Amino acid sequence: MIRLSLNLLGIALTLILLSCAQAPLRVPSSVPAGTSSTPAPSVPGDAPLELGPQSSSLQAPTNAFLPIKSTWVAASWNDIEGFNADPIHEIWSTLVAGCEKPHPIMKPLCPQIRAQSLEDESEQRLWLMTHLQPFQITAKESSSSLPNREIGLLTSYYEPEINAQLSPDNLFKYPLFAPPPSLALAHAQSKPWYTRQEIESSTAVQNELKGHVLAWLSDPLDVMIVHIQGSARLKVAGSGPAPTVYRLKYAASNDQPYISMGRWMIDQGLLKDASWPNIRSVLQAHPERAQEAFWSNPRYIFFSLEPLSQTQLGPTGALGVPLLAGRSVAVDTQSVPLGIPLWLSSTGASPLSRLVLAQDTGGAIQGAVRADFFAGTGEAAGAFAGQLKQPLKMWALWPRNLPQ
Repeated sequence: MIRLSLNLLGIALTLILLSCAQAPLRVPSSVPAGTSSTPAPSVPGDAPLELGPQSSSLQAPTNAFLPIKSTWVAASWNDIEGFNADPIHEIWSTLVAGCEKPHPIMKPLCPQIRAQSLEDESEQRLWLMTHLQPFQITAKESSSSLPNREIGLLTSYYEPEINAQLSPDNLFKYPLFAPPPSLALAHAQSKPWYTRQEIESSTAVQNELKGHVLAWLSDPLDVMIVHIQGSARLKVAGSGPAPTVYRLKYAASNDQPYISMGRWMIDQGLLKDASWPNIRSVLQAHPERAQEAFWSNPRYIFFSLEPLSQTQLGPTGALGVPLLAGRSVAVDTQSVPLGIPLWLSSTGASPLSRLVLAQDTGGAIQGAVRADFFAGTGEAAGAFAGQLKQPLKMWALWPRNLPQ
């Protein structure tokens, strides 16, 4: 109790001193149009830690990361919504996991992050507030759909678990493919490959794909779900009592644009709410519209397949490390660099405020204040992911006192 009281007193004194101190500000090479001409830090990390708000806006530096779609606005930790509600031990576990493959700007802090794992909560929270500077991520311009530049969109994705076979029969007849040779040639020439409709209707394309089938599913909607989620666990029945579990991993796409099938179905008057249960129900009631619905999304995904030995690990994200259920997000890398910690604050049917890691990307994840939250594996995660679509505020947590 004495140690805790002293720690809390130390935090209070530190915050008072930091809020009073004026750290030197460096003038950026250019000030974004429409922002204050007040000198602002050219490198995230130079702004003082303070109790009150800070209005200086900045553009992230070219020597670390240059956001194309977003503007970063220096903030205080008091601005971080829900900061005290997220358990510090979970925050710290997330930071330690992020050090497996951090952004280069975060790497120098990783020895300290690991060393702080043994400290108590008050010291960890103090370390976080003194070593990382929050910057609110805002859109450079407002739009009719997002008039407030600070507010964007939070959605969610998951890793499906689906029954599959490695050879087809009358039930399991919908294939999942590895990348064919001509896809690599198209990539080398920076050209998009065939659309989903062309892939599924062209005899020549189907002939090329024949030798590249990885597995077979029993429902074409499950194929679409796997394509959109980008990964899956496939349970294949064998001779033993338990199925063999394989991990289906993203390998490539046809580089066609992603168009939401759910959005298309709403525009067609088939849906009012584009959740997966509703989509499944509508397509079962109107099977004659299913093919048209699938082809509304020209993007097509190819995979690799491997036996799953460590079931506790999530699928591999764009950084090449396993995703953390509830702590990894996909982002638009023109707004947020991969490998840094972020703070999300989202209100709606599923309020969410927590520290996460930018560890993945996705064809549908486009925009300044945009995140796709990895919910985990299986049916419960899918139910959560399918209904999450709500407003989002987002802060980047950037190291302080970076060298020039």
